Amino acid sequence: MIALKVNGEDRQFDGDPEMPLLWYLRDELGLTGTKFGCGVAQCGACTVHLDGEATFSCVTPISLAEGAEVTTIEGLSPDGSHPVQQAWRDLNVAQCGYCQSGQIMRAAALLEEVPQPSDEDIDTVMSQNLCRCGTYPRIRAAIKRVAEGGAE
Repeated sequence: MIALKVNGEDRQFDGDPEMPLLWYLRDELGLTGTKFGCGVAQCGACTVHLDGEATFSCVTPISLAEGAEVTTIEGLSPDGSHPVQQAWRDLNVAQCGYCQSGQIMRAAALLEEVPQPSDEDIDTVMSQNLCRCGTYPRIRAAIKRVAEGGAE
């Protein structure tokens, strides 16, 4: 039995310990905000926080979440009021939107670790998440806005 906390709620899983965390979140818990993109940790659509760290849930076996706190886009802020979510809306970051939950989760983790990131910090960290629509300038602007206190 694998015990973990998802979005602040105690959970247990009694299945294959090698099941990707992504499938547990989506198929078992119905938390479909976390997206399947590539399945090989190359696109970042599946990004969640595992004990506060941005993690590719598509390649993370649920066994690695034993005793951990998992936060999905649904748990970042149930009402969408997290500063990163607000900045995303204010600056119309999303285009097609498919990658955006992963982008938001990675950006929130970055800002938690580096509250005043440089452009280089943003580019380095956010390069782990792909956006087929090319909204990178808006992503950077939204992160800078939060860092400067413009979305609170």
